[in-house]
Amino acid sequence: MNIAVIIFPGSNCDQDLIYAINQHAGLKAEGISYENTSLSGFDAVFLPGGFSYGDHLRCGAIARFAPIMKEVARFAHEGKLVFGTCNGFQILTEAGLLPGALRQNRTLQFICKPALLTVESTNTPFTSAYQLNETITLPVAHGEGNYYCDDHTLAQLKANDQIIFSYATDINGSVENIAGICNEKRNVLGMMPHPERAVEAILGFIDGQRFFTSLESYQKEQQYA
Repeated sequence: MNIAVIIFPGSNCDQDLIYAINQHAGLKAEGISYENTSLSGFDAVFLPGGFSYGDHLRCGAIARFAPIMKEVARFAHEGKLVFGTCNGFQILTEAGLLPGALRQNRTLQFICKPALLTVESTNTPFTSAYQLNETITLPVAHGEGNYYCDDHTLAQLKANDQIIFSYATDINGSVENIAGICNEKRNVLGMMPHPERAVEAILGFIDGQRFFTSLESYQKEQQYA
């Protein structure tokens, strides 16, 4: 699986994501500039964390107009895999590829710490290696990670099993402690925690490894489908 990692002005987790992807057999990542207009040759596209355009105006609000985003939207609509972590999640909501919005943390403070998460769904290409209702630890680092949606959207997310990760406790004010969601087709996933920062024991956590082994399994399934 060839994965494009989009690098925006202000991205700071792109190399972490590329490194984590490239540690897994069958997965190959390459950094691609936000100025590109083609994703030819790629099977998936990932949007990394950081502070695209310095978070001016609103997190992800400017990045969603970057030239590459038309291709990202095409990937999503064609059923190809699209993933965004932290700022990437913010960009996906701003682009309308995922419902809801990310607001300032309830405390108005930047949060940077390990977070306990509950795996709410394993029925995605990104989470099949986890156990349903399992508690895992992934780092978070955000100032605007407070997920919000209206009651109608929340009901739809629940009905369609689109809530993929939730925080074990309220850390930022997110509705229903939501930490990550997918679209109805289940090919677009956005989450605030960073799986790429939890792939080696030396980093303190390894629960992010199974995010990438899930993708390996998905790739194998596609090859033999």
